[in-house]
Amino acid sequence: MLSPERERQLIFVLAAVQFVNILDFMMVMPLGPDFACDLAIPTARLGIIGGSYTASAAVSGFACAFFLDRFDRRPALALALVGLALGTAAGGLATNLEELVLARVLAGAFGGPATSLAMSILADVIPAERRGRALGSVMMAFSLASVLGVPAGLELSRVGGWHLPFFVVGALGMGAGIFAFVLVPSLTAHRDVKHAAGVLSAFGSLLSRRTTQLSYLASAVSNFGLFVLIPNLAAFTQGNLHYPRASLGMLYLMGGAAGFLTMRPFGRLVDRFGSFPVLLAGTIITVVVVLIGFTWAIPWVPVPVVFVSFMIANGLRNVSVQTLSTKVPTQEERARFMSLQSMTQHLFCALGAFASAQMLTSVGGEGAIMGDCVDRSVDHPVAALVGMEHVSLIAIASMLVLPWIIRAVENGVQARANAQATGGTAAASA
Repeated sequence: MLSPERERQLIFVLAAVQFVNILDFMMVMPLGPDFACDLAIPTARLGIIGGSYTASAAVSGFACAFFLDRFDRRPALALALVGLALGTAAGGLATNLEELVLARVLAGAFGGPATSLAMSILADVIPAERRGRALGSVMMAFSLASVLGVPAGLELSRVGGWHLPFFVVGALGMGAGIFAFVLVPSLTAHRDVKHAAGVLSAFGSLLSRRTTQLSYLASAVSNFGLFVLIPNLAAFTQGNLHYPRASLGMLYLMGGAAGFLTMRPFGRLVDRFGSFPVLLAGTIITVVVVLIGFTWAIPWVPVPVVFVSFMIANGLRNVSVQTLSTKVPTQEERARFMSLQSMTQHLFCALGAFASAQMLTSVGGEGAIMGDCVDRSVDHPVAALVGMEHVSLIAIASMLVLPWIIRAVENGVQARANAQATGGTAAASA
């Protein structure tokens, strides 16, 4: 067990790793209208860019699940971050849709394992009773990426072109890989547990448990519902709600700041009350926000109010789901479990993004996105998206199902804990 000081240091390092990893993923979607303009990509097809990353991360997550538990977590995390950095920088060199998709596939191939490794390290080191608070601190990186990273990326794109943010984040990723290798302790205890059965048998044992199945189902439902919306937010905000491009960075700054300030208290709420009640509250808020902001698009509701509320409510939901998922596997199977969970998350993110790309159309046809692609100080016209109300209803349906799946997972985790505490054997079937 680490000392409190070393524990805090590790949490800080993992938060820094997550910042770069999440920023790499997050910045592409707000930049969508910018590179769509230069590369002549219809705004209704921007989901393909986000989906290519997540689909690649899903495949790599599945492949890595077969061998990640054999290695020291520290060098594995450093290698994943270096690969992520190279893939991101390659995106800045793209000259057409195909090249950009290929670069995002490369970045996703390393980004997926980086996420699962970071969460495995946290779960290996932090005791369960403090894990919600620690995870809330690490997940603050999501909000910090919005507070600092995404607005900075939008401003860099506006001033220096959309290529520049890709190069900057690539450099940050390379630095994070070195940072993680130097400061994260060597973690090999998970390799001490020997399995008599082979890898496939170990996977079969993991996947045969009802709690594991429900946890993966929760990840699938949650991420599909979110990613029919998220890749299209920047285009919808500019094209349908007529929010100015020059103020888009400030919008992400406000949303990220609100999420940043509330993430740690949300982690404490999960530790105190459990995942289900906290998730249910977040779901109710999110559904109301999506109805007002995207289904009905009520014109007199300010865009910043909708955006900030959406960020806060999703932070509430994400902390609940992620904290509970770390309690599902045992220590020796944690990286395997997290890899499969990362695969599930990314796969259904991709499916959501691809589904929205098929459901949406751009007003005015393929050429409607073309505007002023030279002077970034002038807001170039962005095509309005048609069909967002149908996409948002799909998101709402997914959100409403999720709390009841999480309740079943929480009950399964508690039943196993009770059985272990009393020396029973029922835990194996949880």
